[in-house]
Order: sequence, then C-alpha cells, then structure tokens
Amino acid sequence: MTVTETVTLQIEGEVCSGVGEGARFTQLDWVRREFLAKMGFEPYPGTFNLRMGGPDWAKAREVLAREPGISITPEAGFCAAKCFHVVVAGIITGGVVFPEVAGYPSDKVEVISAVPIRVALGARDGDRVTLSMLC
Repeated sequence: MTVTETVTLQIEGEVCSGVGEGARFTQLDWVRREFLAKMGFEPYPGTFNLRMGGPDWAKAREVLAREPGISITPEAGFCAAKCFHVVVAGIITGGVVFPEVAGYPSDKVEVISAVPIRVALGARDGDRVTLSMLC
C-alpha cells in the first residue's frame, strides 16, 4: 500500500485584470471536456487572475514545481497545462492553471471555476484574496 501525502498551500494574492484571453480559452470544446473529466466541473467563461509575490509565493512555487498536479492535455496548436484543485477565499472551488509555455509570468495565477469568481466575491483589482491549493 502506498500512502500519498496531500499538501495544502495557503497563499494570498492581489486581484488583477487579465488580458481577456481566458474567456475564449475556457470555452473551447477540448478545454471544457478536459476540465469536466479531470477537475470535475465545466469552466465559467474566463479566468480569475491574481498577482503573487513575496517569500510565501516563492516557497509555494518550489512546492508546485515538484508536484505532478493534474495534467491538461491540449489539442494540436495549444500548450499543455498543470492544474491544482483550489478553494478561493474559503468558499469557491476551482482549479489553478499553470500553462506550460515559455515566458509565462511567474507572478501570475489564473483560477478557473464553474462560477464567475470576481462577481461571486465582489472582488476588484487590488483586493487581497486567499487561495488554498491542494497538491
């Protein structure tokens, strides 16, 4: 019998606007299928973006880099991604998505959920939000 240890990372980030590509991406048929099959939900159009920083984020990045996460397998012409289950502000479940693409900002976190997180939280750019990521 193998025992798997689950690590929960508690980190905080600052809400920020994205560039608008998340809505298009989350509505692609293959993305919807992958998230439903592997994360357990169909994504709401768009992503909830956070800017991260500081020593806690640096430590979290080290842990996340070592963990396998949940692999999102792309269709041709798209990049793969590694995801982790997350709870946003203690109440909204979803997935943190790390696209496996060169030059992806190390201080950016994108969260996909079945609900519009920004609206559900009443969050605005600059607000601080806590994430609990399961690794």
